[in-house]
Amino acid sequence: MFALIDCNNFFVSCERVRHPELNGHPVIVLSNNDGCVVAISNEAKALGITRGIPFFKIRPLVSRYNVAVFSGAHHYYAKCSERVMQSLRELDAGLEIYSIDEAFLHLDDDFGDFADYGRYVVEKVWKEAVIPVSVGLAPTKTLAKVAARFAKKYPGYRGACVIDNEQKRLKALSLTAIEDVWGIGRRLSRMLRLEGINTAADFMALDRKEVRRLINVNGERTWRELRGEVCIEDTERRAENKSLLASRSFDHDLHSLLEVEQAICTFAAIIGRKLRAQQGFATDLEVFIATNRFATSSAQYSKSAYMHLPEPTCFTPLLAQYATELLHSIYNPAYGYKRAGVSVRHIMSSEARQPGLFDDPRQLEKRRRLMRVTDRLNASSPGHDTLRIAAMGDGLHGLVSANFQERPDLGEGVSTFRSPYPK
Repeated sequence: MFALIDCNNFFVSCERVRHPELNGHPVIVLSNNDGCVVAISNEAKALGITRGIPFFKIRPLVSRYNVAVFSGAHHYYAKCSERVMQSLRELDAGLEIYSIDEAFLHLDDDFGDFADYGRYVVEKVWKEAVIPVSVGLAPTKTLAKVAARFAKKYPGYRGACVIDNEQKRLKALSLTAIEDVWGIGRRLSRMLRLEGINTAADFMALDRKEVRRLINVNGERTWRELRGEVCIEDTERRAENKSLLASRSFDHDLHSLLEVEQAICTFAAIIGRKLRAQQGFATDLEVFIATNRFATSSAQYSKSAYMHLPEPTCFTPLLAQYATELLHSIYNPAYGYKRAGVSVRHIMSSEARQPGLFDDPRQLEKRRRLMRVTDRLNASSPGHDTLRIAAMGDGLHGLVSANFQERPDLGEGVSTFRSPYPK
């Protein structure tokens, strides 16, 4: 059995952690540039506010009903997410972090009363992280997603919905719109509706040949999952076990923060290029710095910082930005640094990545085009850095000597990430 833990109105819930007076009050969270609404509380939804609507269109409504408005605070949300995930890690049930507000647990089939266990998880996370969650339990991940939607929508489930027999499965799928099925998406659902496929049950009732005709092999995988066959676990878990590491030993100790920043940004660029080459997205990022361990007469310092990224990404400027922020949280000017590195873990395939709440399709397409041009130009140059972000400076010329490394397991980094937001 799989248990999907899904944080309710996550960004809104995070804001209510530091603003508890907003419980029961309408709240919305805006995108990075405050252009549109990306998260809404149930109270705001009742006023007619919908996710994705441009903010300027609802200004009068916000003013009339005194709706609390927040700009998206990625780093604060990442910190809240880590508290939730830490609470889930303590369950020792095969935690698999899927996104900033979702995670899977792997449970034995003879676990016991799954509904009671799901409600226990709800209470545990609320007590320890003050974030409300819904839990969906089912034989496959796709069905667990369906169950979690029911747990979130209907209070009678008390936070946990279980799909553990044929009757429940068929009823749940008949009540699930096709666009709400994990892996289908908005564009594909429009095409399926034109074919008369309006619910998950309609989709599941197709035969295999019809599924392949209408969509592709990934759609077939979703179809099989809805029928109770586990076929996502192996492929996604293999992808998430992959890691990338870019690290170097410098020719001389670096005593300037600017020099170390340039090196870290260069490593982030290497990681970004490798991710794009394998069509992967990083979900976790780690930065480390260390003094010369062979200089035994000098004081030693070694530190690492780790964060779960707000959104899976392979966009070099974003990787460099987060890596630099992690560097600032561990950098000590009292030392000179001989070695540094950037690593990513839990790499998600492009097929498995789901659109995030902050995603702007036009912005994502601009990023893809920019990175495509950058990679094409850099591939034609000997040093792979004809084009580079400004923070890289002159790159690592004259500073390093080593090769890019790739390995399957990097161990558990030590998290020292500090949120810039006050407690």
